[in-house]
Amino acid sequence: MAKPFQVDVVSPEATVWSGQATFLVARTPEGELGIMADHEALMGALVTGPVIVEDESGQRTTIGVHGGFLQVLNNQVTLITDRAEIAEGGRDDAQAVAERLASQEAADE
Repeated sequence: MAKPFQVDVVSPEATVWSGQATFLVARTPEGELGIMADHEALMGALVTGPVIVEDESGQRTTIGVHGGFLQVLNNQVTLITDRAEIAEGGRDDAQAVAERLASQEAADE
């Protein structure tokens, strides 16, 4: 069984997801990044797209995010997003949610 680590996905409005995970995938300008426990410390920008979090039971949660930053430090991953929302389906649904969040932000400006 994979070692768990803490994940917090936070937007200005609320904590979107928080809990123990065994795997996380997020998209950065350089490409997709997979994170497991004991990952090297890093910080990076997030781009509009899906974030996939797999919890200790193997259940996957997909989250559409628009912008923000990712920090990995001491077995804790924090995503501070401009906008984020849990998607009902898989990766494609999360991508659609992320694109909707991006278009909403553009309309707000």
